[in-house]
This record gives sequence, C-alpha cells and structure tokens, in this order.
Amino acid sequence: MRFTFNTKFTVLCLWMCVIFLLSHQNGQDSSETSGILLELLKFIGIGPGSSVQGALSYLVRKAGHFSEYLILAVLFLRYRKEQGSSGKSAFYAFLFVFLYASSDEFHQSFIPGRGPVFSDVLIDTAGGLTGIMLYEWKQRMMARQNPIYSKK
Repeated sequence: MRFTFNTKFTVLCLWMCVIFLLSHQNGQDSSETSGILLELLKFIGIGPGSSVQGALSYLVRKAGHFSEYLILAVLFLRYRKEQGSSGKSAFYAFLFVFLYASSDEFHQSFIPGRGPVFSDVLIDTAGGLTGIMLYEWKQRMMARQNPIYSKK
C-alpha cells in the first residue's frame, strides 16, 4: 500500500483544527479576540459602552463565524472535486458544514464562559451555504470560459 500526501485534505483538516481552537478559547479570551476592533473604535471616537461599539463588536464576531464556515465549505468542495466526486457534493458540503457547526457548539458547552447557541449554528451554516454557492458559481463561470475545464 502506497501513501500519498493529499494537500487539499490536509488543508481541510487544518482549517477544522483552527475552528476547533478558536472555539476552545474561554469566554474572556474569546471576547478579547475582537479587541482589535474595539481599539479601532476607540481611536475614531466611539468609546466603551457606546451602543454602536456593542453592535459593531457583535457583528464582527458573527461575521467571523460566517467567514470560518464559508471557507470550510469551499475547502470541502475543493477536496471532493479532487477526488472526482460530483453530483451531490454541494449537498454533502452543506451537511458537513451543518454537522461540524453543531458539534462545535456542543464543544463550546464544555468551555468556561462559553455555551452552545443555535443561532451560531445557523450563521455558520449560512456562511457554508454562501461558500457553496460561490464555489459552484465560479466552477460554472470557468466551464463557460473554457469547455475543456468542465471535463476535468
């Protein structure tokens, strides 16, 4: 049996580890992750306790969730394409993202200061769905520009 190194699978697994490590931060550390934004807001005159600062901090944190899973879905689809899988890849990517997001929220229930939030699963899944749509759109555009590409 011959071992071959699969770069796309490795990158997918590494990204899953990044998501796991980010969700493994305790509540305090997780809040400090968006501290750079808070410092920037202070610099432009939006101080602590401002409703704008709180809303922007919340949006940035949720955009992080969305982006993490958008990337996860694209990496999953790239790996599936390399394996020659087609047909239901978008469905499998959607299912994979939803299940990983659900397991991530379950994992957070064991982290001090954190807890499972189903709305985060929905945000994560929406990010994954957006990634799937962008990936599929790009594949169709590339196939139109180069018909040989669609046969690969």
